[in-house]
Amino acid sequence: MKVIYKITYPNGKIYVGKDLTGTLNYFGSADSKLIERDFTPEQMRDFTVRKQILWESETATDKEVNVKEVEFIKELQSNNPSVGYNQWPKFKVAPQPGV
Repeated sequence: MKVIYKITYPNGKIYVGKDLTGTLNYFGSADSKLIERDFTPEQMRDFTVRKQILWESETATDKEVNVKEVEFIKELQSNNPSVGYNQWPKFKVAPQPGV
């Protein structure tokens, strides 16, 4: 089963990823150093994350899963540094009217 998942960290920030093998304990390849900056050493001593399956398919091609992953990243804005830890695609701030 191929899946798109969302990881929610204790600070409320999220990471959206894909798993092409349907492995239960796969939690993606988010940048550990980036995440660690948001937590104190004490907070890291008792750390709970939540993994939710957002989408799944037994028939989608890897390319279709890649496209779906980007759709969810953009929809949930997990590439916005104030919202999440996805670093790709780069988050683009919408232009302000009259600026």
